[in-house]
Amino acid sequence: MGARVARMFRNVNLENRVFREISKEKPQAAPRHAANLPASTGGSEAEAAVDSVSKKNDPLLRLLKSVYVESKDPAPAPASAPAEASKEVTQGKEEDERRPLKFSLPGDPFGHVELTDVPKGKLTIAEALKALSSHQRQPQMWTPEKIAQEYSLDLKDTKALLEFFIPFQVQIIPPKTEDAKQIKAS
Repeated sequence: MGARVARMFRNVNLENRVFREISKEKPQAAPRHAANLPASTGGSEAEAAVDSVSKKNDPLLRLLKSVYVESKDPAPAPASAPAEASKEVTQGKEEDERRPLKFSLPGDPFGHVELTDVPKGKLTIAEALKALSSHQRQPQMWTPEKIAQEYSLDLKDTKALLEFFIPFQVQIIPPKTEDAKQIKAS
């Protein structure tokens, strides 16, 4: 019911308002920008351009006739051949730049395809965690140099990894007041 009343007030004297808008004087359009076109003097320049395009140029025509182009389509290959060929090319380039996987998680984590090798200078998450936990447990045996050699890493990157990434380190911050509850180590 409220919509009906609102519509009545909105449509009151609608025809008079529309007629008033239509009868208003229309605004003038902005003047166009003056174009800097060259004044054509009888069209002689245009005619000369058309003549030069349509006229034969004998030296250029002789050069064009001396060009011989031979084109051949590549032989169609079976559906599996292009994929194998691309693998061979990439394996040839990266074969010396990849190393076999040192450590992996059992099973199929997160539904991803299991890796068999990784590029040199890179680690999988499982390898990184294994290397970091080995260094944390036995730092004299697992030195940055040994980890870098074992996983084909850069020594500078290995030192930065061991310095700034510390997994599984639990720190219990003591409460400020004595009456606060605290987790007790057992």
